[in-house]
Amino acid sequence: MAESIAIQEDFGPDYGLERIDLTEFVPQASALDLVPGEFALRRQVFPLMVDHGTLVAAISSIQQLAALDELSVLTDMPVRAMLADAGQIRAKIEDRFLAGMMADMPAEDDLLDSGDSADLADLERMAGEAAVVQMVNLMFAQAVRDGVSDIHIEPYEREVKVRFRTDGILTDVMSPPKHKHAAIVSRVKILGEMNIAERRLPQDGRIKVTVAGRSVDVRVSIIPTVLGERCVMRILDKGTAMLGLTQLGMRDDALERFRKLINVPYGMVLVTGPTGSGKSTTLYAALQEIYSPSLNILTIEDPVEYQVAGIGQIQVRANIGLTFASGLRSIVRQDPDVIMVGEIRDHETAEIAIHAALTGHLVFSTLHTNDAPSAITRLLDMGVEPYLAASSIVGVLAQRLVRLNCPNCSEPVEADYEALQAMGISAEAARGGNFMQGKGCERCGRTGYKGRRGVYELMGVDEEIRRMTVDRVSASLMRDHAMKHLSMRTLLGDGRIAVLEGLTTPREVLRVCQRDDL
Repeated sequence: MAESIAIQEDFGPDYGLERIDLTEFVPQASALDLVPGEFALRRQVFPLMVDHGTLVAAISSIQQLAALDELSVLTDMPVRAMLADAGQIRAKIEDRFLAGMMADMPAEDDLLDSGDSADLADLERMAGEAAVVQMVNLMFAQAVRDGVSDIHIEPYEREVKVRFRTDGILTDVMSPPKHKHAAIVSRVKILGEMNIAERRLPQDGRIKVTVAGRSVDVRVSIIPTVLGERCVMRILDKGTAMLGLTQLGMRDDALERFRKLINVPYGMVLVTGPTGSGKSTTLYAALQEIYSPSLNILTIEDPVEYQVAGIGQIQVRANIGLTFASGLRSIVRQDPDVIMVGEIRDHETAEIAIHAALTGHLVFSTLHTNDAPSAITRLLDMGVEPYLAASSIVGVLAQRLVRLNCPNCSEPVEADYEALQAMGISAEAARGGNFMQGKGCERCGRTGYKGRRGVYELMGVDEEIRRMTVDRVSASLMRDHAMKHLSMRTLLGDGRIAVLEGLTTPREVLRVCQRDDL
């Protein structure tokens, strides 16, 4: 099931219609007041002016003329069309209507109190109320517009909070009335084809949404708490997530070494980092990089976040016995050349993946560790035999995501010597730095940051690392060897370069990277 707020992207022939550039155009307030924001957002029609009793509105293609007929009925006045770029129309509508519509959602209406006593019929009725439907639609629209990765709907004793995670940071967006909470969650359940009557057990679902012409998948997780159901929705925007290797922010030397790793004929390449550090994006980029019609590439994931053309992807379903381990056993009988395992969580999965790497397959997978050398010791802690790990692993990439200074409002600043010292940047090195910081503007939500890029720690595996693995040497000694002999740059070291280049701030790097002296 999917909600759709569609945009006609093709500009098309003009059919004699006058064209207009909206970048510098200031619409008449009287025209804006005539058109409901929900209509403008849904049909992507932007009111421009009232000219001798005729409303003039911008559309992006001739196919939208039917929307102007609706607008004529809605406003009870004739409407004349002008053609404008679809992106300009979208931006104007979002600037003028979207924030106001979110703020002006009705605080109270005649919905019933929807606590645990509400029966199924009440929930279905309330979930279909115009105010609730509009609130959820606007939630998705604003999240996609602002590049949000997660939407949180959180019930508390006296309030409900909706929070967005943007560039890794959670911020409060709105507080719907407490009595609407069950209706909002039920609306999400209906969209995700979940059981709206079940409020005692966790549920997972998926929603396909088209917002402003962009196809977006939304992964939904709902869990019961003592104060009501808590809902988290992960926005999987195909347009922004399917990046190539060159778009990840990896430096040229590390990129060249990583490309060599992912083009070896067999072995295991691990990508490590905490949840939300971009591991899956990196692996998808690697798969796209090496894709060829001559290769059989299979993945097993939980969940399948992005569907990639030409690659066979398997969804883990633990409830019917399809786990990483059982799925991986079947994959190796499918004559694969390359296997991606979404995550190595246990000894059994690790053993099968390593044996696949030793029998002529290239295996990609992820682990949750703090740095690259720790990935090897983590596998040994899972019970993997040291000689198997030493023989199979060809490289480990650790990564984090740091927020970038907003390109619109960043400006040169004085060096923050305390933060620089914590990063290991000397006063002498700081003198040659180009330190920048965003002061905060509309485009970055007053944060000073806009967008993210990765910082990386790439450890290759040589004979000495293999010997250390067999001898169960500590991760810190492996790190020292990799830095000295394998050109490995630590996460913090990669962050230092980004700070000296003015891409981000010292405190942002310290927020996500552990200090070397800890």
